[in-house]
Amino acid sequence: MKFILSAAIAATLSFIFAPPTFAQSALNDILTNGVLKVGTTGDWNPMSVRDPATNSYKGFDVDVMEALAADLGVTLEFVPTDWKTLVNGVTAGAYHLTGSASISPGRMKVAGFSESYVLVEIYPFTTEDKAAKFDGWESINQPGVKVATELGTTFEKQAKKWFPNAEITVVEAPARGYQEVIAGRADVFVTSNIEGATLSQKFPVIRVPGAEARDPAPIAMILPQDDQVWINYVNNWVKLKKLSGFFDATSAKWGLSE
Repeated sequence: MKFILSAAIAATLSFIFAPPTFAQSALNDILTNGVLKVGTTGDWNPMSVRDPATNSYKGFDVDVMEALAADLGVTLEFVPTDWKTLVNGVTAGAYHLTGSASISPGRMKVAGFSESYVLVEIYPFTTEDKAAKFDGWESINQPGVKVATELGTTFEKQAKKWFPNAEITVVEAPARGYQEVIAGRADVFVTSNIEGATLSQKFPVIRVPGAEARDPAPIAMILPQDDQVWINYVNNWVKLKKLSGFFDATSAKWGLSE
């Protein structure tokens, strides 16, 4: 009887003190299947731009993800998504990580982030023919002013917070706020200095006169919050690439450098 009891106790103790069994990391899945799946919207120039004719992507994010896949020794697969479902795709396992996205408290509640490698600032933009109507941020926050923004983006939340007196138009992907302004259906849109500089080269849009930069935000990849193995790999990879000069060179290539 003593032997049976001792054996039972030993079995119980071995269960209690046994090392925990963790769910498989995304890193294991990537290496096992040979594919790195990346969620990207394809509508944030020059970070990620999708060519609908060829269904291919180009931009800063594309170069970064190609380098990451190469160092992992796997194939790269872009998974189309949009801003309102970007985080959900990570948490649901539709892709292993995302391209660049701003780090925000809301996103941090449900997802993890890599180390940052780019800093962005937010500006309001209008068309050249309407620029004389505005002088700084508060001139936008007026009745009769139409501000366009995109559903699910940090810009949507910022526009609603900054311009409570203006008329906010929220469009859903693939539509964009800047398209509403260019088409004359809105007066102002807000975006990062990165995208704004690119748009200003292609369209007659300029920064609102007198509006200083707001909400500087670090940019990073979104990852599964509870997958520390994968987060550690990506963070250390970012560190190594920073030291090698990769991020500086890629930023310069796509016009992100000051």
